[in-house]
Amino acid sequence: MDLRRPALRGLLKGAAMGVPPARTKLRAWGMMGAAAAVVVLAGAGTWTAVASDDAPPVHRSDRVMTMADGTRIDTSYFTDAAAGRRPAVLLGHGFGGSKDDVRQQAEDLARDGYAVLTWSARGFGHSTGKIGLNDPKHEVTDVSRLIDWLAKQPQVRLDKPGDPRVGVAGGSYGGAVSLLAAGHDHRVDAIAPAITYWNLADALFPNGVFKKLWAGIFFNTGGGCARFEPELCRMYDRVAESGPPDAAARELLEQRSPSAVADRIKVPTLLVQGQTDSLFTLAQSDAAAQAIRANGAPVDVDWIAGGHDGGDLESGRVQGRVRAWFDRYLKGDRSADTGPAFRITRTGGVDSTDGAARLRGASAKTYPGLHDHRRTIALTGREQRFANPAGASPPGVSALPGLGGTGGLAQLSALGVGVSLDFPGQYAKFDSAPVTTDLRITGAPTVTAHVTSTLEDAVLFGKVYDVGPDGSRQVLPAQLVAPLRVTGARTGKDVTITLPAIDHEVQKGHRLRLVLASTDLGYASPAAPATYTVSLQGGLSVPTAPAVTTAAAPLPAWVWWLPLAGAAGALALLFTGRRRTTAPAPDPALAEVPLRITGLSKRYARSTDRYAVRELSFRVDKGQVLGLLGPNGAGKTTTLRMLMGLIKPDDGEIRVFGHAIRPGAPVLSRVGAFVEGAGFLPHLSGRENLELYWRATGRPPEDAHLDEALEIAGLGDALARAVRTYSQGMRQRLAIAQAMLGLPDLLILDEPTNGLDPPQIREMREVMIRYAAAGRTVIVSSHLLAEVEQSCTHLVVMDRGRLVQAGPVGEIVGSGDTLLVGTGTPVEEPVVEKVAALPGVASAVRTEDGLLIRLEPGGTAERLVVELVRLEVPVASVGPHRRLEDAFLTLIGGSA
Repeated sequence: MDLRRPALRGLLKGAAMGVPPARTKLRAWGMMGAAAAVVVLAGAGTWTAVASDDAPPVHRSDRVMTMADGTRIDTSYFTDAAAGRRPAVLLGHGFGGSKDDVRQQAEDLARDGYAVLTWSARGFGHSTGKIGLNDPKHEVTDVSRLIDWLAKQPQVRLDKPGDPRVGVAGGSYGGAVSLLAAGHDHRVDAIAPAITYWNLADALFPNGVFKKLWAGIFFNTGGGCARFEPELCRMYDRVAESGPPDAAARELLEQRSPSAVADRIKVPTLLVQGQTDSLFTLAQSDAAAQAIRANGAPVDVDWIAGGHDGGDLESGRVQGRVRAWFDRYLKGDRSADTGPAFRITRTGGVDSTDGAARLRGASAKTYPGLHDHRRTIALTGREQRFANPAGASPPGVSALPGLGGTGGLAQLSALGVGVSLDFPGQYAKFDSAPVTTDLRITGAPTVTAHVTSTLEDAVLFGKVYDVGPDGSRQVLPAQLVAPLRVTGARTGKDVTITLPAIDHEVQKGHRLRLVLASTDLGYASPAAPATYTVSLQGGLSVPTAPAVTTAAAPLPAWVWWLPLAGAAGALALLFTGRRRTTAPAPDPALAEVPLRITGLSKRYARSTDRYAVRELSFRVDKGQVLGLLGPNGAGKTTTLRMLMGLIKPDDGEIRVFGHAIRPGAPVLSRVGAFVEGAGFLPHLSGRENLELYWRATGRPPEDAHLDEALEIAGLGDALARAVRTYSQGMRQRLAIAQAMLGLPDLLILDEPTNGLDPPQIREMREVMIRYAAAGRTVIVSSHLLAEVEQSCTHLVVMDRGRLVQAGPVGEIVGSGDTLLVGTGTPVEEPVVEKVAALPGVASAVRTEDGLLIRLEPGGTAERLVVELVRLEVPVASVGPHRRLEDAFLTLIGGSA
């Protein structure tokens, strides 16, 4: 497997976090002085003015500094043009990256009144030297020498001679060096490490199990073993060959870990950690928080949606919080809002504008840790036997390091989708009863099990699934798994398993499933075959952290301005009503045709040649579910607004059941629509809002079919609650029910599944199909192409305002169960032939970006991924069920 591909380098460049630096003071080496570690400036440096049209200029000076051992460190120094001294910030980069990755952050911090120094760590960018994984004798000493240099700069504020006011921040590799610098140099005043480690030995050898894939990524991304310090190279070769890590390997990594100087980190610390991170889990930042707080220093903790496995790194928000942290603890601005002591980002639904996950913050006044307010969930399941196969193959699949990209499998898991695979006969499972109320797990569940092995040691992988009501879908939160080596298992042993720390809501009616597996793709399992016997010694203990509360979703702005807009619209109609033209007569030939659009065009405001929609024509017949597709800016929403009479076309015609559409046209009573949200009165209940809406139509109550609409909404007892207490998903379902009141002949839905969980999405799909099967018609606009493919009978594809193609889904998509596998590097033809010969694969063809693989009946994406990894195919992305997406991207030329 090629672990050097750019996608992996991007993930490891945790500076990719976009997190500004924090403060560091090297204790052991801080007093060595310039004589012991002579810093030589190579050349006078080059000053460059960096400016933009709307931002003040920033000056950058590039210098190469030579350390005492001859290593050359490439640096850049950023300041603005303001006079006077200001605090300094050291900004580190992620592993595999360089100072260039954090240049934009540095410029932003300079404009905010900081003197910022960035550098490429040893072995990266244009810096020389061997990679030491933040060796205190090398990389950490380098930071101390950089602080020496800052102390001599006329722009930098000093606390005393040789002691600048300085903070240190960075992501991943740079985050760890900020922690280490704070423990080694007393001059560091504040730090803000992100998605990083506290104990590198625990990160790569969790519970005595070798994290082989991530370790391989480290050494390959660094350029190969020879680029590292020799003792690190020997350690990696030894452990990669043997499997179990030895004591010497642990000691070597612990010496390079912030945990080694835990009692000396006493500066204000903002810890930002990723929830979608199988490399540095939430347990790493938890250990850091506990230790630093015990030293008496202020500590805030922020769990973001992204991490090394992908997801949203929330760069803008995090940078703002880091800046506020430094404003308070470096500038001394006591009014700076540094945020809550604990904040977590929660994911729910998909944004209709760009397909991104919707994020909402939850917070608490104190950090709850990973074991707050535990609740025991009973699990059923007898004693079970399962195998560790010879060679630990085939391995189970949980996280797939390096396949995260910007979305990531872990983010898909947060949205109710994900790739996980347990092979029959290689795991034990224990299920709970369906939960009777929604259950929010925040922290690390634990369980005690009795384990017996036919060998002296057993290696288990624990994970907790969220299983849907019908059992057909199970989700592994954040794709995380907990490895555990059980020594002395031959005679049987009770062990307490701490499962991965997560933040996940288990909905009412769902079950929890504990799985203990013998293999996992990311880890080294014993090669010798063995049989494990496992039974539980109690229930699953889950932390609930009730003090962590989610911020209420803000009401859309239009809730407040809509009444004013309505009044203005009424006045406009009053003054323009006399100029209305007579509506065209109905067309009897189209009386049974729900929709026909002919030559429809709409120009942008104040433009004569730029079109939002141009010469659009298509027809929709009864019984169809039509998917309206196109990238952002294609003109879909403009088309729907013209269809509903909300805006007037410049050219062309829209006819619904033969009647031309005009604002207020009577035929619009046969149209139900959900576009851009619905306006609800927040103080009324869900039922009262629907009843009020229907009364406003002036139609008889019996025509509303209210019971059918409420059944579709599926809100249960929540219908009696005020809408202001609703979640985004509940508001979405209520809005769709409102659109269906009166059972209109033509139903228009714009992104109807936003905010819905997978079971609700499936239910909505079935509702649309049933709705059309009764002789009515549905038009749905959505970014979820897989859902469109499963629910729609026909498609209209738009791009840049024009029709690209229209017709039945089968004609546009084509047949065959095809997957698009993106690869980091081109795949050679012999490998393609091996892929084509795999069981369950009908054919494999090379494309510009990877492989187009057609599966045979019974073939699955999960098994294909395992086989591709085994063949060392450099998989960068996998698209299960993407036939429509492939066709869609082909039609629009990739403009999405």
